[in-house]
Amino acid sequence: MNFYLFGIIIISLSFVIQVKTEQELQDIDPNGYIIFCLCMGRFGNQAEHFLGGLAFAKLINRTLIVPPWRTFKNIPYSEWFQIESLRSYHRVIDAQDFMENLASQIWPPESRIGFCWLPVDRPKSECQMKEGNPFESFWNELNVSFVDTITYQLNYDEYSIHQWQQLFPADHYPVLALKGAPASFPMLAQYRQLQKYMNWSEQIMNEVRQHQKQLFNNKPYIGIHLRNNIDWERSCADVESFKTRSYMASPQCLDLSSSTHTYVTHKICYPSDDEILRLLKNIILRTRIHNIYVATDKRPMIKEIEEHLAAQHVHVKHLDPWLPVIDVAMLTHANYFIGNCVSSFTSFVKRARDVYDLPSAFWGFSN
Repeated sequence: MNFYLFGIIIISLSFVIQVKTEQELQDIDPNGYIIFCLCMGRFGNQAEHFLGGLAFAKLINRTLIVPPWRTFKNIPYSEWFQIESLRSYHRVIDAQDFMENLASQIWPPESRIGFCWLPVDRPKSECQMKEGNPFESFWNELNVSFVDTITYQLNYDEYSIHQWQQLFPADHYPVLALKGAPASFPMLAQYRQLQKYMNWSEQIMNEVRQHQKQLFNNKPYIGIHLRNNIDWERSCADVESFKTRSYMASPQCLDLSSSTHTYVTHKICYPSDDEILRLLKNIILRTRIHNIYVATDKRPMIKEIEEHLAAQHVHVKHLDPWLPVIDVAMLTHANYFIGNCVSSFTSFVKRARDVYDLPSAFWGFSN
């Protein structure tokens, strides 16, 4: 080979390699990254924590390493929702993509530190990032271990941004790996509108369309959410004695500035069968929709609904899918929805429907 030509090829290859390296460096966020474990409760709770965490990532101007959903295993965010939609709000990268493509450069194993919120009088030893379930499994499935931990007492609001940036600068702590989500529960009302950035994946939508065709032949349907398992019954048993305006997800339907329904009632929290049948009949008579889709954690009340609404010739369907998020998606796309005010499962559906101004109601209210 001509040595002059060989030299040109070598120089060209070096330029390509250099350009690629510079491009990779541009992809690294100089403001740093943040990730947290979605380790509180089931999907409804996790979704509220996720939106709060997304808002916090924007507040402190770090790229959010989008955590997986937690079931019996980690479920990549993109299996259920579109990652790209989140980018309309803030910078994000999927956790798996980050671990595979960036972690070795900016967050190598020997520099991985975990961060725990702890009261000032609690010892650092209580900051155990991987203690118990689901914490251990969550981080293990991302192939993350920690060489050290740091505790903090900072809040997750706009008034604490300067403290976060001063105590944990990105050049020294490129990744903030928090034990729990930097968010409150129930979620703050100001962040509910972030639901518009959570768009279902095509995989989920394909399944929804399939069920809508098979169950209702693509005709309108009312979606209802029933919480009637024994654990929920116990949770609601003494709710009126608390005289509280905020019980689990109840702020979603209680106007705290109004005198109406000042406190969470047992009727709102754990509606009777009579209340469910009453409101459902009212909605059917008003909308003239006779197809009903039931999502529940225990008892779908199919026989009770069919008998009580025999004159309305209703068709009641209940999938009981192995993946509860399918129920969420089916309720989200119903023509009308009735849910449980206190449930975070319902609150996800309500927020998603509010994005498109779709009608919703709650058990325990007149309607």
